[in-house]
Amino acid sequence: MIEVEKGCFGYPGGEQILKNIDMRLGPGKILAILGPNGIGKTTLLKCMIGLLPWTKGRTLLDGRNIKDLKPKEIWSRISYIPQSHGFAFSYTGLEMVMLGRSSHMGLFQQPGKKEIDMAEAMMEKTGITYLAQKDCNRMSGGELQMVLIARALINEPELIVLDEPETGLDFHNQILVLDMIEKLSHEEGISAVMNTHYPTNAMSIADEALMMNRSSDFYFGKTREVLTADKIAGAFDVEVLVNELPYKGRTVRSIIPVSIR
Repeated sequence: MIEVEKGCFGYPGGEQILKNIDMRLGPGKILAILGPNGIGKTTLLKCMIGLLPWTKGRTLLDGRNIKDLKPKEIWSRISYIPQSHGFAFSYTGLEMVMLGRSSHMGLFQQPGKKEIDMAEAMMEKTGITYLAQKDCNRMSGGELQMVLIARALINEPELIVLDEPETGLDFHNQILVLDMIEKLSHEEGISAVMNTHYPTNAMSIADEALMMNRSSDFYFGKTREVLTADKIAGAFDVEVLVNELPYKGRTVRSIIPVSIR
């Protein structure tokens, strides 16, 4: 569904951040992007979906170069969920979710009953109806992240792109967000790309992984083949242990950092 071919990016006058990135993701699959802080993971997401222009290379959306598509063609199919922060304007949860329909509306069109009904239905689907009238600036990190996911889904996208969706959340909310992403992809066929600092979380839900390091190299492939102890140690400069534990009839892999290399 989405593919990057030889993607390169650098800011004018600066060094190249991304070099010859190659990746592809099919429908209903999850890609996790990992790497140390400052390596360019968010930049990669933005280049991938056209928010930043590749210096070289290209992104293909169903075989078409994304830079040749009109914005409405892109944003009616892709939903981008940035890292959740406070908002300059005070929106309720319901109002925030309704904003996700903007790519389907005219320039001066105001949300109507249809958009309200869709937002309410989406909040019910994601289990957050209790947040409909709560101010987003007063929500916890987990609550706001679920509202932003609902806002992305009301767009009826084929692909959702999430920038560190579980960062700063407690264990309960991390599992809540990860379960929602996995359900959307593996049960409803919506592709997902997510940046994460947590290899164990990537291992738990991602079909594919792309891991970056400070040598401008990257590994892309099946998650289990990319997230090995050696590759993680090389990317993050830490020694790790990879454990496999039985849980309710399945095997759970956990990746534990133990020391600086």
